[in-house]
Amino acid sequence: MSITLQQLEFFLMIVVRMAGFIYTAPFFGLRNVPLRIKTGLTMAIAVVMFYVLPYEPLEYAGVIGFALLVVEETLVGLILGFVANICYQILAFSGQILDMEIGFSMVNEMDPVTSAQVTVSGNMYSYAVMLMLMITYMHHYLLDALIDTYSIVPLGKAAVNPMIYSVVVKMIGEYFVLGFRIVLPVFAAMLIVNSVLAILARVAPQLSMFVIGIQLKVFVGLAVMVVMIKMIPGIASLIFDKMLEVMREAVAYF
Repeated sequence: MSITLQQLEFFLMIVVRMAGFIYTAPFFGLRNVPLRIKTGLTMAIAVVMFYVLPYEPLEYAGVIGFALLVVEETLVGLILGFVANICYQILAFSGQILDMEIGFSMVNEMDPVTSAQVTVSGNMYSYAVMLMLMITYMHHYLLDALIDTYSIVPLGKAAVNPMIYSVVVKMIGEYFVLGFRIVLPVFAAMLIVNSVLAILARVAPQLSMFVIGIQLKVFVGLAVMVVMIKMIPGIASLIFDKMLEVMREAVAYF
């Protein structure tokens, strides 16, 4: 079977959009995922999509026009992967707030996946939800959402609307709201602990509330975290639903 130059260009458009998403999306874009795996997955899905999608000749004017098409298709994949990744980073933000409350904010560790300093709780939640993502096959739904964009935004017809920044701004606002909602049980527990310590400081001023408070906050914080383990499936569902919702909103601006 011979492939014409026009069909090869069509295939390239499929590849660049898929590659932009694979390299920025959560789970697929992790640094500890070998480059060969990312490239192989991109090419494998692109080959399947090439035979599934109805062929439509690309319209462009010269080399510059073709280069612009490549850039636009790459941006589609990058933006979709980026907004999905913002949703996933909510967990790291929640863990950072949680560790500040229970006194673990100084216990940071180097995450080889992100090459950044992360908190213990943030890392725990991130890996727990990543495990839920694999168990529930949610990464398949992320790919399905991207594949659907080939029908919603045909290849060569993508035009990034500058107003797409509104989706990012909205997501950043919800980033903080969702982050605080996840650690709300810890906030409530720490409020009770601080109130008890304040009362004890007035009733028994001879006691060292600083020393007692540190130990009590750690104990109560860890106890609440153990109880919150049951909430991880609900947290994962919330994050996944938000990912798909934000991706659908972003597609509307192409």
